[in-house]
Amino acid sequence: MTIATNVEDLRLLAKKRIPRAIFEYADRGSYDERTITANSADLAALNLRQRVMVDVSGRSTATTMVGESVAMPVAIAPTGLTGLFHGNGEILGARAAQAFGVPFTLSTMSICSIEDVAAAVEKPFWFQLYVMRDRGFSQSLVNRAIAAKCSALVLTLDLQIQGQRHRDIKNGLNVPPRLTLANALDIATKPAWAARVLFGRRRTFGNLTDAAKDASLTTLAEWTASQFDPTLSWKDIEWVRKIWPGKLILKGILDVGDARMAAATGADAIVVSNHGGRQLDGAISSIRALPRVVDAVGHQTEVLFDGGVRSGQDVLKALAKGAKGCLVGKAFLYGLAAMGEAGVTRMLEIIRKELDVSMALTGTTDIGSVGKDLLDL
Repeated sequence: MTIATNVEDLRLLAKKRIPRAIFEYADRGSYDERTITANSADLAALNLRQRVMVDVSGRSTATTMVGESVAMPVAIAPTGLTGLFHGNGEILGARAAQAFGVPFTLSTMSICSIEDVAAAVEKPFWFQLYVMRDRGFSQSLVNRAIAAKCSALVLTLDLQIQGQRHRDIKNGLNVPPRLTLANALDIATKPAWAARVLFGRRRTFGNLTDAAKDASLTTLAEWTASQFDPTLSWKDIEWVRKIWPGKLILKGILDVGDARMAAATGADAIVVSNHGGRQLDGAISSIRALPRVVDAVGHQTEVLFDGGVRSGQDVLKALAKGAKGCLVGKAFLYGLAAMGEAGVTRMLEIIRKELDVSMALTGTTDIGSVGKDLLDL
C-alpha cells in the first residue's frame, strides 16, 4: 500500500486509478502550457527565510476566510466534472472539507447538484456561478444556492470564452465528449473507477438537468458551450449583487485595473487566478500577479489566491505575498481520484502539516501575522 506523504504521491495514485482523459482534464493546461508551468515554477522559486531560537510552541494555522472560521487558510476550489473523478465526488469533497474545517466550493459544472451536496452536509458551502446567456437560468441557480443556505457565491470572471486545451481534444474530452477507441480501452482497464461512477448518485451535470429535455452529458455539454457569454461586463456584477444577498467572491483577477474594478463592486473578496493555467496561455503566474493586486486593493477587499498550490509551503508563500487564503483545485482532485473522501482528507492533512512545520521553521506562531519578511528576497 502506497503511503502518501505529499500531494505528488496522491497525483501519481490518481493517474493510475482513473482514465487518462479525466486525469489530464485536471492535470493539464491550455495551448503550450506556459502559464500552468509558471504557476508552479514561480511558487517554487520563492525562498522562505529560516529563523531559529524562537518559541513556536503555541503556533496555530487557524484563521478566517471571508469572515468564516477555518482550520487553515485554505478552501477547496470549484472544479467541474468532479463526480467523474470519483462517484459522488462533490459530496465526498464537501464532507471531507466540513470535517476538516475548511470551505468547499461547488462548481456550476458539478455532477452532483446543489441539493445533493446540501443534503449531505450540515455546514454551509460556497457555490460557484457562471453567468450564462440565459440569465433566467443563472438566476435560478442563484435561487437554489440561496435555498441551500450557501454562505458565499463565487462568481467566475475569466471564462467568457473557453480556452483551448489540446490534451482534452486529443483525449476526446471536448464538447460534446467524443468516445475514441483509445479512451474506451483505457476505461476498460479501470473497472473500480467505472463502478464507482456508474453507481454514483448522478452521471451528468446535476445543476443543469432542467436546462434541456435530454439531460445526457453530451446534450448538457453542448448547451453549456452555447451559454458562455462574451458580452459579460461589470454591469452584470451589479445584476448578481441585486439577486444574491450573501457574500460575493469574484474569481479570475490578474490585472491591477481589473482588481480595482472588482473591488469597486463591493465584493467581499477577489481571487487572484488564471484559471489554473487553463484559459489564457502566456498570462503571468498567479503568484506574480498577487502582490500587485494586494497593493492596489488589499485595503478595500480580501484577496485570496489560486494557482499552483500543492503544499503547505505554497500556502505560506502566498500569505507572505499578501493573500488572506488560498484555493486548491488540482490537489483536491488528485486526492479524490486517488482515495475518495479519505484522499481529500489526506490532502488537507498533508497541506496543514507542511504549513505547520514551515511556520515553526520560519519562527512564525500566528498565521495572521505572516508578511513579506517571511521570504528571503
